[in-house]
This record gives sequence, C-alpha cells and structure tokens, in this order.
Amino acid sequence: MPWGELKDVAAERRLFQRRALVMVIFIIVMLGVLVARMYQLQIVEHDIYTTLSDKNRVQVQSVPPPRGLIYDRNHELLAENRPVFSVTLVPERVEGMEETLTRLESLLEISEQDLTRFQRRLREPRRPFQEIPLRYDLTEEEIARLAVHRHELPGVEVKAELVRYYPHSELTSHVLGYVGRINRDELKRIDPVNYAGTNYIGKSGIERFYENVLHGKVGYQHVETNARGRTLRVLERKNPVPGEDLQLHLDLRLQKRAYELLDGRRGAVVAIEPKTGGILALASVPGFDTNKFVTGISVDDYRALSESKDKPLFNRALRGQYPPGSTLKPMLAVAALDSGATTRDYTIWDPGYFQLKEGGRRYRDWKRGGHGWVDLKDAVAESCDVYFYEVAVKMGVDTMSNYLSSFGFGEDATLDVAGALSGLLPSREWKQAVRNEPWYPGDSVNLGIGQGFMLATPLQLATATALIANRGRWVEPRLLQDVVGDEPLEEVLPPETHEPLKLKNPDDWEYVVESMAEVMHGRKGTARGAGRGAPYRMAGKTGTAQVFSLEEDEEYDADEVRERLRDHALFVGFAPVDDPKIVVSVIVENGGSGSGTAAPVARALFDAWLLEFSKDEDGQNLVSQTEAAH
Repeated sequence: MPWGELKDVAAERRLFQRRALVMVIFIIVMLGVLVARMYQLQIVEHDIYTTLSDKNRVQVQSVPPPRGLIYDRNHELLAENRPVFSVTLVPERVEGMEETLTRLESLLEISEQDLTRFQRRLREPRRPFQEIPLRYDLTEEEIARLAVHRHELPGVEVKAELVRYYPHSELTSHVLGYVGRINRDELKRIDPVNYAGTNYIGKSGIERFYENVLHGKVGYQHVETNARGRTLRVLERKNPVPGEDLQLHLDLRLQKRAYELLDGRRGAVVAIEPKTGGILALASVPGFDTNKFVTGISVDDYRALSESKDKPLFNRALRGQYPPGSTLKPMLAVAALDSGATTRDYTIWDPGYFQLKEGGRRYRDWKRGGHGWVDLKDAVAESCDVYFYEVAVKMGVDTMSNYLSSFGFGEDATLDVAGALSGLLPSREWKQAVRNEPWYPGDSVNLGIGQGFMLATPLQLATATALIANRGRWVEPRLLQDVVGDEPLEEVLPPETHEPLKLKNPDDWEYVVESMAEVMHGRKGTARGAGRGAPYRMAGKTGTAQVFSLEEDEEYDADEVRERLRDHALFVGFAPVDDPKIVVSVIVENGGSGSGTAAPVARALFDAWLLEFSKDEDGQNLVSQTEAAH
C-alpha cells in the first residue's frame, strides 16, 4: 500500500467475500447435517423413538391376582379378601422422604408403629419402584384429604387392594395359618414375574402348603402417566387369573366346639374322619389373632404372643411332642398279638409291680395294689401297666419299633398338613447314635407304657387310632377335600404312600377294638364314666404322661405339685365301634387324669358329631337305630 493511503478497499472486499463464502458453506453443511439427523430420527429411527416416547408416557403395571378363598366342608367361609385403602410411597419418586412423612403426619393419623414398620420395610430388599405401605385402612375422610393435597406429594398414592381376612381367626389360626408380606428369603425363591405387584405370601398352615394354588397368575395393564408418574388412563389390560378356592374337610362347628371344651386350658384336639382321612377338627389352645400378622404385627403385640407362658403361637396339635403314655397300649396290643409275644388267653398275676429279675428294680403299676389276674383285654380296659411291661420285654425294642413305625410313629404321615413334626420313635440304633449307649431291657419296659424316650404328636395318635378303627386300612390325614375351580383334586393333593397293615390273624383287629370298647363301657374300664349313657358304642384309651420323673418308691400327689408340673391327660378313641365315623385324640397339658379330663372332652365331641352336627340324606343322625339299641 502506497504511503499516505489509509486502507486497501479492494483487499478488504476480497477478504470479506472469502469469509462470507466460508460462512455460507459452513451453514449449508450444518443445515445438511441437521436435515440428515432429522431424517434419521423421523424416518429411519421412527419406530425406536416412538417406543421410547411411549415408555415415558405409557407404563406396564402388574395386576396382582385375587387370592383364592378357603371354605370348610359346609361352605362356611374361613379365609376371604377384603378391600382396603392404604397410603403408599414409591421411594424413587418421593422428593424428600422426611419432609413427605412430616407432611403426611399433618394430614393423617400415623402411629409410631406405622412409622417404624415403614422404615423397616424401606431398608429391606425390594423390587424397583415397589410401593411401600405406610398406613392401612384409610377412612373416607382421610382419602378425601389426601386427594386435595395430592399435587403436593409426589410418589404418594392411595391404593386400593384386597387384603386377607380371617373371620374366625383364633379358631382357625393353627389350621389355616396366615399370609404376610414377602421377606428377603422368599424374594429369592419365588417367581419374580408371577409375584410382580404381589406383596403377600402364605407363611404357615394351609396358606403356605397350597400357596401355588391359592395365589393365581399375575395380569398386567398399560397405563398412560403424567410427568409425575401418576396414572391418567388405562390403555390396555390383561386380567389376572384368580387363585383357586379350596374346600377343606374341616368342620367349623366341631372346631369351635373343641375350642370351647378346652377353654381356659392348654391342649390340643384332633378329629379325623376314618374313611377318608379328612381332618374334621384341629385345635391347639390357646390360639391367636392371625389378622394381626397379615399387614404386619406390631413389636409389642408380637412380644406379648412370643413371651406368653401359654405359648399361643405354638401348634400343639402338630408340633407338640408328648410321651403317649397308655394311649400307646392298643397299638402295642396289636403288635404283641401279631408277633406272638402274647395270646388272647394268656393271663398274668399283677401284684402292682414288675421286676426284670428277682430283687431288681420294681416298675410300679398305676394301681398300687395291682389288678390281680388279667388277660390282654383286661389289660387294655383297666390299663394294666404290669401286663404291658412283660409283653414289651418279650417283644424287645426291635419288634416294638417296627410295629409302631407301621402305625405312623416316627414320621410325618400327613398329606397336606404343613409343619407337622415326626415325634420320636426310639430304636436300638437311635439310642446308640444319639446317646452313645446300648438299649437296656429297662428301656423296653418304659416303652411298653408309652414312656421313656417315646414322643408323639396328637395328630400321630389320631392317625394311629384311625388305623385301628379301619382295621388296618391306612388313611393319611389330609385337610383338602376339594378344589373349587379348574384344577383337579388329584393333581393338587399329594399321593398316598402307606400300605395297609395286614395281620397274620385279621380277627386280632376286632379283639383289640373290643378291648378299647371295654375301656368305655366295661365294668372296670378306665373311661367308663365318659362312656356312660351313650346311645352308641365307642372305643377309646386313656393315658397319662409324666412331666417329670419319680423315684422308685416316690408317689405322685397332684395336690402338692405345681400346676405346670402335673401330668398331661390324654385320650384316643373312635365311634361308633362297628362303623367308625370319627376318630379323636385329646391332650390336656397338666390336666392330670386322662379318664377324668381328656375322655369327657372326647365324649362331648363324639356326641356333637354323631348326634348334633352330622345328618344322613333323610335328616337322621349318623347313629342308626341298630347302634342305638346297643
């Protein structure tokens, strides 16, 4: 540029033109990229982004199936589902948990127990976006109040759900069990798809055993939501498949009567229909309110139940393991006859004690002066200990253990009774393995009267008695009578596995049955008081189980023994003798005498079932005129 010229206009013009061209080219390129991207989004990837958009707007929600109902044999409802409105929180959507809880406390009546339970569930493993209930059973006023302030509470919903309810909760607590919220261990073993949206699962009893049948199959629905995740409308729905309804053999009337008869005492009653094995009553007293466990029992309520000295949570009928005492004698009588350890004509002189050898320890009879001359029928009717001491030693532990095993002792012989224990059937091998000791003849003596190591549950005693009532035909106890739905009963109920108990002489069954009838109706029968005046013949056996051991020459005085150290009272029996309709086992803890305490309970149940509750097609009692004539 020449001196004195301020600027080069032509050069600046060329520079500007080059820059403008570059800019135009850049803009064109960027517009091309933008158009290409728009083409990709709108045309090429249209379906993908439509789906993603719908996911922001449309959600898939699980629809839990209604749980199947449970009825007794007369179609009385035992377990139902009740609609309940609850306030729930989804932690992932809550903006400030503490502030939200404080706000809810100002709107609702929320107890300290509700908050404690919510905080506990908040810490537990759960599915993503799973609702956590804070309070159940909201009133209409509370629901309306939450609706007004709904916009202030993101992640808070009022949810309507069906919650399990037991109308006869205490009466059926140990039979039905209960449902409760799914815990960490259950989450690992359940099907996450089928249990999506489900908060409850069977915890015990029938509810647990038939969980797969009662639960049903989950459904789903596509719902449109707003930015806060609240449902606006349902776009598509696949309904869930409800769980199957169950009908049990249980008779609520007989179950109630059993509870009434044991009221104020601790004990158990099991009643079985011998032809089918159906459990007519299964009562463990005291019971408890199962409804408290459904939505979550409070710490105070659970502590009161668990620390109670009466142990209401303990199922005595299934898990109570007691020495059977003399109730074992009918089964041992069968074993003694069939093994040849005794005969119908064999008699002994009972001086009131038994000795294995001259000058040895005296094993005393319950009757201090002895029973005199007795045969096997007398020994059963009068409950002669000395007779059974002798035949027990003759049989030995191996023979006794084998026969008692055939009666179902030492195993859980039930088909669908959850939680039943197997008791303890001692054997030579068991004692060596557990105690590292050999089996002594004195052990056989104790086993001969159902004492020593032997333990049995009330359900096992009823099962063994049913075998005698059926003259050797096995019926495994069961609760399920029918499935009220599409599922065939054969596919739901487990198969039977026990074979009939066949004796060398089948007439021995009738002999033992008549011996048990003498207990109830004989001149010297130990339960003749309970059998007096009955319009039918019944068979039974009383028993007494020691809570603590006595010295050889020590006498038992109930008046001087603390109540909880007194003997347990037991009874097993069936009626009518010729065509058994009901088998009953009774135990009254610390009740003392089986004849004075347990037998009257059984008699009342016999009367209730045969004379009051059960009718034939013509409306007549189960006791026929022929039976009544006896």
